[in-house]
Amino acid sequence: MKKREILTPDITPLIDVVFILLIFFIVSSVFKKDELALVLNLPSSTAQEIELKEKELVIELDGEKLALFGKETTLEELEKEIELIDNKQKNIIFRIDKDVKYEKIVEILEILQKNDFFNISLVTEPKK
Repeated sequence: MKKREILTPDITPLIDVVFILLIFFIVSSVFKKDELALVLNLPSSTAQEIELKEKELVIELDGEKLALFGKETTLEELEKEIELIDNKQKNIIFRIDKDVKYEKIVEILEILQKNDFFNISLVTEPKK
């Protein structure tokens, strides 16, 4: 009587393929970051934290540059873009470098006020 040998499948190649696929998907995936164009030195504050929602109007301002929705723009282009927005209840997230002159901030606030946008949030760093 012959004894049958028990065959067990070798799963080592299967594990290798799974790990290679895992590495491929991790490396090729795009990690979503905030769509911010300017590196700003924000002032610190103990203000209440708000939760950001999608499709909010994000304006960034530093000493020389201005950005809207993560793309650099000019004051004139900003005004044209804001005039085209229908939803006046849209939240406006305003990121301003702490060294920006007050005059620049007032110019943008005047544009927002002229177009009936009043729901403005100023972004700061948490106080330590």
